[in-house]
Amino acid sequence: MTVALDASAGFWVFAYGSLMWNPGFASAESSLARLEGYRRGFCMSSIVYRGTPEAPGLVLALDARESASCTGVAYRVAPESGPAALRYLRDRELVSSAYREAVEPVALTDGRQVQALCYVMDCAHEQYRGNLCLEEQAEIIARAAGPAGTNREYLANTVQSLIRLGLHDPELFELHEMVRRLP
Repeated sequence: MTVALDASAGFWVFAYGSLMWNPGFASAESSLARLEGYRRGFCMSSIVYRGTPEAPGLVLALDARESASCTGVAYRVAPESGPAALRYLRDRELVSSAYREAVEPVALTDGRQVQALCYVMDCAHEQYRGNLCLEEQAEIIARAAGPAGTNREYLANTVQSLIRLGLHDPELFELHEMVRRLP
């Protein structure tokens, strides 16, 4: 599901997973940012990038939770880059209908609040896996691979990005350690 967005005016995008370390589009500005009402979690089956329909992997998604928050990176896309960036993002993120687009307020570290395009999990979608414990997630991530690479690599790149940005995500760090110990 897409939102009406005038990309030619420029826009902000909130990144919480692979968009942090591999945005794939030009940005005019970036800032650490906080999104309220969602948690970052491995709650989406990946049947295209980090898994296959026969052997799905898991990828991060924003999972709506009333008291949760997620810190990531907000990218400002300039007007001249807007239409191309939006096409790119939709081609990349809406490859299945498991994500839905939303425009949500995010707080930047300099105190500004901006409206940002977010890709959030459709919890009613068949790819939603928000009920898995960390052990189950680790087992899937340790073995899954798809055209974009292994699930292990995806998790490791995300954890490295969080560390580089000075962000602490205890659940992802614990999951990373669990996966590292698995064959």
